Amino acid sequence: MNGRTIYGTGHMVTERPALPASEPGLYLRHRDRGFVAHMLAGPFRLSLVRRLTAKSLLAHGASAETAGTAQLVLSELVGNAIRACGDDVPLVVEVYVGDTGTVVSVHDPAPDLLPRPAESAMDSADAESGRGLPLLNLLCTDVTVTASPIGKQIRCLLGPA
Repeated sequence: MNGRTIYGTGHMVTERPALPASEPGLYLRHRDRGFVAHMLAGPFRLSLVRRLTAKSLLAHGASAETAGTAQLVLSELVGNAIRACGDDVPLVVEVYVGDTGTVVSVHDPAPDLLPRPAESAMDSADAESGRGLPLLNLLCTDVTVTASPIGKQIRCLLGPA
């Protein structure tokens, strides 16, 4: 964990990575060992949040492999939200290092549009989509879908950082 001692106090404090300035359609705030992004889904904002995911997780002790996996999970969850709800859907993204592993969660406004297992096999050469849930199940130790005040939350737990 990155930290520094405040001289004279004997206390170690963690330095939070600087958040980039908010962009139109993107509001960022710190949370314990990570960040929360309120965003309108779109390629540019997703790119910013993906970069922040890696930077924040690495700053809080996650490995480069975990940070890369978290970026992939984030992209899958946001892509699913866009396919289900449309472009510029309002999302809340949370990324942080928790006590049991790294957490990536996405809240979207469609409680009734739940992820479903694919009809086709993961290795199908003909399938154009439908690999998201099996991919999440391979990359994550736990995937949960729960109702939230704004719709639903899909929370993915990656193994230890």
